Amino acid sequence: MLILALLVQASARLSLDLTKPGIEVSPMLYGQMTEEINYSYDGGLYGELVRNRAFLDDPSIPVHWTAAGDASSLSLEHSGPNTTRPMALRVRGGAANDGYWGIPVRPSNSYQLTLWAKADAPGAIAASIESADGSKVYARASVKGVAEKWGKLSAILKVNGDAQPVNDAHLVLRTGSSSSVWLSQVSLFAPTFKGRANGMRPDLMKLLTEMKPRFLRFPGGNYLEGNTLADRFPWKETLGPIEERPGHRSPWGYRSTDGMGLMEFLLWCEDMGAKPLLAVYAGYALNGTYIKPGPDLQPVVEDALDEIEYVIGGADTKWGAQRSKDGHPKPFPLDCVEVGNEDGFDKSGSYEGRFVQFYDAIKAKYPHLKVISTTGGKDWLGQKFPMTNRTPDLWDEHYYSEVWDMMSMANRYDDYDRKGPKVFVGEWASHDKIAPWAAGAQAGPTPNMRCAIGDAAFMTGLERNSDVVAMACYAPLLVNVNPGGRQWSLNLIGYDSLKAFGSPSYYVQKMFAENLGDRTVPFALESTPNQTQGDKKLPALFASVTRDSKSGIVYIKVVNALSTAQDVALDIHGAHVQPTGTLTVVSGNLKAMNSIAEPTAIAPVTTKLHGLKASFRLTLAPFSVSAVTLRSTK
Repeated sequence: MLILALLVQASARLSLDLTKPGIEVSPMLYGQMTEEINYSYDGGLYGELVRNRAFLDDPSIPVHWTAAGDASSLSLEHSGPNTTRPMALRVRGGAANDGYWGIPVRPSNSYQLTLWAKADAPGAIAASIESADGSKVYARASVKGVAEKWGKLSAILKVNGDAQPVNDAHLVLRTGSSSSVWLSQVSLFAPTFKGRANGMRPDLMKLLTEMKPRFLRFPGGNYLEGNTLADRFPWKETLGPIEERPGHRSPWGYRSTDGMGLMEFLLWCEDMGAKPLLAVYAGYALNGTYIKPGPDLQPVVEDALDEIEYVIGGADTKWGAQRSKDGHPKPFPLDCVEVGNEDGFDKSGSYEGRFVQFYDAIKAKYPHLKVISTTGGKDWLGQKFPMTNRTPDLWDEHYYSEVWDMMSMANRYDDYDRKGPKVFVGEWASHDKIAPWAAGAQAGPTPNMRCAIGDAAFMTGLERNSDVVAMACYAPLLVNVNPGGRQWSLNLIGYDSLKAFGSPSYYVQKMFAENLGDRTVPFALESTPNQTQGDKKLPALFASVTRDSKSGIVYIKVVNALSTAQDVALDIHGAHVQPTGTLTVVSGNLKAMNSIAEPTAIAPVTTKLHGLKASFRLTLAPFSVSAVTLRSTK
């Protein structure tokens, strides 16, 4: 790993000028981006615990299902209850499902089991949650009413309060050996966030909500496009009961159940207090195929208009009425629509024509919506993509850069054209040594402290330039840390079936969102030490200062990229400083990471500050990100 070199230790000076208001900080600056990668939804945030619940993951064998008992037998048959559930598992004796790297068991949890079943003869199914070897049974229930015709059945399995938490249990369904039972759509949910049916995992939603995101970009990234035109995110097929959702192929090597559908995304936003940022499919696939602008593309444009109508249309519209039928009469607060995803990869040059067709249609029907282009800005993948026929409201720029390069981009937007579209930094992350798409499952699964330093340095530049950078979100957001569970090496939040943790970069993101005013504060930072890489130099310290114009609270964020503590003299001009404040610090060894075993090895530490005045000194810990809050009065 590259070690950031310390030349000499020296004091630094940070001078704040509170006589000037500074620029307005974008109220939507920090948000989240999500897509189905690393088992982010199935096996992650989405609360379903049964893997291959509809027996559609493999056409020939019931993967993740095994016979339960020596005399048991399983076979996969084309005899399901309907066209979206064409497969059925024929069981004689019993069947067990291993979940997404295990079924989690928590004391006092109640699990909602639903399944479709039919049998040679009427009867019941004995359901249980058991240890992998069957030696321990954590919960039992009887599923009654199995008949000779398909029917939807349910039961509650309750875990005792004295049970020990485990992450590798199985769901077992025992049918008896006297007759055959056919199963379809077997589903198991533990308690969900806010108790929502078909809802989200509570511990992950808590971590996400605590980031205070102002928006959620979805369905996000390559998941929107798919590997082929047929694999795009099929939003209309993700509505309604889960047994009516056919699911589709994810571009990351596994099948998506589409239990996380359009309504679930919108409720996710609502439950976090974030606005939806909807990305609509724009006629391009990852294999390079595309739909020509003009008549061929028009059905895709109409589909996007239908999707927008589902989100914000009144109950008197077709798709607004469908949303109301799906349980949400009130429209969602949509402000921005992004047309496609990373269309700079489309070497055909068709994006401008496709974008114009979408732009005109969206603006004609919804003139208040901001329309985002996935190409443009200062550059994209080292290329320029000028939009000559239509000017988007925002450009979407993506940066996955090595830590040194990310720190060097802290001043990227200082000289950006203020007369052009605003910038949406829709995906970005610092990586250490090897790019996350190249490192694969051998690295990560979450960033280390060095990456967090790079992230924080870049974010100071976003805040200082938030008159042009309107929104930004890190990516990817989620990762299942189990072997085989991840395709990208650096992700903000990690988890297994039972536990979850935030990375050092997660805590930096959370710190920046929590300590943000509505106006920047002009400042001057003088620092003698530099960090060096060969003949290249970068500053040792990076800073951002904002102020809440109503409360007078000043938020000072400083990144120390050096291996030694830095003594900083702070001078505050133009206001009286109250004597107390707080200091929050994230720091540690550059290689340090959080994990399931050590979820807070790197985590914020907050202390109270006393004796503050117009001039005071602050010592920055080595390799640290610090946030000072103080109250000022004119």
